[in-house]
Amino acid sequence: MRDNESPYEAQMEEPLGRVSILSYGSGHMLNDITSSCWFTYLLVFLTDVGLSPSDAAVVMLSGQLADGFTTIFAGELMDRFGHFKLWHAGGSILVAISFSSVFGSCVPCKLMGTNSSTLETVGYSTFAAIFNVGWAVTQVAHMSMVNCMTSNPSSRVSLVANLSLYGIALLMFTLLQSVSVLVQYRWIAYVSISLGSCFVVIFLVGTKEPGSIQHSTDKSLSRISWAYWFKRVLYYQVALVYTLTRLVTNVSQAFLAFYVIYDLEMPKSSKALIPAIIYVCSLTVSVILQETRWSSWRLKLYFSAGAVLWILSGLGIVLLPSRLHNVMYAISIIIGAANALMTVTSISMEGVLVGEDLNGCAFVYGSLSFVDKVSCGIALYVLESYQGSTQMKSNLVTAFGYSVTRFGLGFVPAACSLLSAIVAYTMDLPDTRRRPLVEPLLA
Repeated sequence: MRDNESPYEAQMEEPLGRVSILSYGSGHMLNDITSSCWFTYLLVFLTDVGLSPSDAAVVMLSGQLADGFTTIFAGELMDRFGHFKLWHAGGSILVAISFSSVFGSCVPCKLMGTNSSTLETVGYSTFAAIFNVGWAVTQVAHMSMVNCMTSNPSSRVSLVANLSLYGIALLMFTLLQSVSVLVQYRWIAYVSISLGSCFVVIFLVGTKEPGSIQHSTDKSLSRISWAYWFKRVLYYQVALVYTLTRLVTNVSQAFLAFYVIYDLEMPKSSKALIPAIIYVCSLTVSVILQETRWSSWRLKLYFSAGAVLWILSGLGIVLLPSRLHNVMYAISIIIGAANALMTVTSISMEGVLVGEDLNGCAFVYGSLSFVDKVSCGIALYVLESYQGSTQMKSNLVTAFGYSVTRFGLGFVPAACSLLSAIVAYTMDLPDTRRRPLVEPLLA
């Protein structure tokens, strides 16, 4: 500890140990699994059970809007009252209860004894909104805790893989081929919730509640107003980079299953296998990045590298003919690396933005997540609405000569990657060079 450094500051400067990282990372596993299922399979599931693409888009949008508005208010409330673990537990309970109804039968339809398309849309939209409220509360609580636990940025970039979801999906699609689509997705939801809830318990037991920064006598930790962030140019730059990164990952994830099944005409198991390959590569790259000594120029360099990889992948997706569908396995490897590079560095940029201003960290994460969720919801609503028919083959022609899924999976992420790389290049990030983890995540 330096002579002019308080014990609190010295503790904050220390990187987290292996046990702390593992227990903290487990707290987002339920969110990771359900989020992967949400973006990868929700639109496919809803159209498979009879909703039109436009109605399915309404369900997706209702969930994203509920998520977005919850994050901003949850962030403010957590900044005021703290108790992050209590918020996390409450949000996790909402997620576990509502998620099975999102991927189950229409509850209001059963109660009313009718299966009208309007009632189905309202029913699925209601549970989608409840699920996303819980998801948002859990996410903001979890992301806000890490800045209050350590100021060492190397400890903030641990990525919890979503590989387990695709392993579950592949198993269910293989073992339950003879049953209905509804039963397949219902079992995926049940197993995912059970597995994720176990990790939530590990998080709650193994992670200590951060100290009450609101009552700290250190003036540097006094409450920070919203206006402080709105006056910083870096806030808008980080917000744009983070939002564009989430558009890249979420829009591509939402259209991936459609693309491999209907555009490339690959086996149905590929809608679990291709995402699994992407996440294996993401996990591998993120573990490598865990040992990186982050600095401002390195953050921008790695982010730009990921953006370039996505631009190349997007070009390949747009031009890939169905007869060469096996090339998609190679493209998925590149996408996995690109996703990890962009996601890890963009989240680390959020940490750089917050810096030592810990008493506003929940607002920063909440407000950026609000923009992210609303933007993704609108983008997916517009793209899915263009499909216009439950006959997915009618989706194969657009005004530009490409399918909506090919356009959404290839062109949109590539364009967002290009724009985000330009914004990242213009950033004036403060130097964040710190020691790497004393105890690496994987020894």
